[in-house]
Amino acid sequence: MEPGSLTYGECVVAGETSEEFLFSCHACHPSLCNDNLSGIALVTYLAKLLQPLELRYSYRFLFVPGTIGSITWLSRNAERTANIRHGLVVACVGDGGRFHYKRSRRGAPIDRAVEHVLRHSGKDHTILEFSPYGYDERQYCSPGFDLPVGSLTRTPHSRYPEYHTSADNLDLVAPHYLAESLARYLEVIDVVEGDRRYYNTKPMGEPQLGKRGLYRALGGLPDVERARMALLWVLNLSDGAHSLLDIATRADLDFWTIHEAAMLLIDHGLLADTSV
Repeated sequence: MEPGSLTYGECVVAGETSEEFLFSCHACHPSLCNDNLSGIALVTYLAKLLQPLELRYSYRFLFVPGTIGSITWLSRNAERTANIRHGLVVACVGDGGRFHYKRSRRGAPIDRAVEHVLRHSGKDHTILEFSPYGYDERQYCSPGFDLPVGSLTRTPHSRYPEYHTSADNLDLVAPHYLAESLARYLEVIDVVEGDRRYYNTKPMGEPQLGKRGLYRALGGLPDVERARMALLWVLNLSDGAHSLLDIATRADLDFWTIHEAAMLLIDHGLLADTSV
């Protein structure tokens, strides 16, 4: 309405590549605990946890006033948005409600990663289709940018009675709910970081696993049959076209079992990275 200023916070944790994972929380409701101090706390802690790690992606964390903040950042950084490969808007993550995931506008790999994590969490959850109403995901997913950004919350905005009232306080938010939300976000990062494409170095028929010591390597695992099937699925679908998340989805196994199988096959010379 008149000349002034807008303040927002930005933090970048550099990875091996310039490709980015964007996390955005709104910082315009400082007196409301779930909406959105819980998001600010979670994003801050994520940034601290990722700083000492060796990462494939670079991670950008935004603390912005809702709507006008994300629009301002996009306006000032339009040329940089081409680097964004994944993104999540973080809000309402401290209450005891079930997890809700709102998909990106375009349908992006982040959608599959989050949905995989939620499905294998063993907890009740809800998947929501994209709509142009909500938090800042609607700005990141506006047609001029159409970024791969979804929103992972517990109880979504306006769906709990304390929303936008003074009852949105520390009686609503609990440490164990925040910790569980943080764990889900870390699992999503783990999937995104580990999701690569490989190729089978012995693709002409099924290689003999016993003589290579792979069955002995499975001996100490709690579910040997599950691990054996993971090996076979990874060998069969590692053709350079399927990622590990693709394989986990097709095999109906959790990503971490598939990833562990892939690492074991690499160690035994049966799998190679497509980027090498």
